[in-house]
Amino acid sequence: MQHPQEFPVAPLASHAAWWLWLPMLVATGGVIVAMTMESRTSPPAAGWLAVPFVMAICAVLTLALRRRQIVLDNRELQVRATFYTKKLPVEAIDLDKARVLSLEEHTDLAPMLKTNGFSLPGFKAGHFRLRNLTKAFCLVTDRTRVLTLPLRGGDMVLLSPARPADLLARLRELATPAPHR
Repeated sequence: MQHPQEFPVAPLASHAAWWLWLPMLVATGGVIVAMTMESRTSPPAAGWLAVPFVMAICAVLTLALRRRQIVLDNRELQVRATFYTKKLPVEAIDLDKARVLSLEEHTDLAPMLKTNGFSLPGFKAGHFRLRNLTKAFCLVTDRTRVLTLPLRGGDMVLLSPARPADLLARLRELATPAPHR
């Protein structure tokens, strides 16, 4: 039995969190302006609950954004991406067709339609349809170096490990049958 082997995820662009926080801050500011404007009727006290509610949602989403992990544990690939987790045996991956590529060049494999996922500019996590309409589980933080793992069932997994070639080599090593003695 082997110990779990973790493969670091490529770092997220520093501006990605701003795409989360900026709309929340604008919404909070809008609520505060609306609640403090002069009017004939006073605003309901419950309206002030919107401010901590929006901030709590933003805090939860920020924590989820930090949950990114790729682990190989006993011939099982485990990918944790925000609120989503994908576990699959190495045998389920068609490693002959797996490759490292840039989604800037191979636009047909870029995540297009979020079916159940978390998406910010420069970050995709969860379940998506690709431009070629294939179903895919994604953890993409760097579009220029993406490990594409076609599954034997027809779906795909797109990952952004810091060193994608190392993960692919390890997966191929695990898939190679051990010689009989």
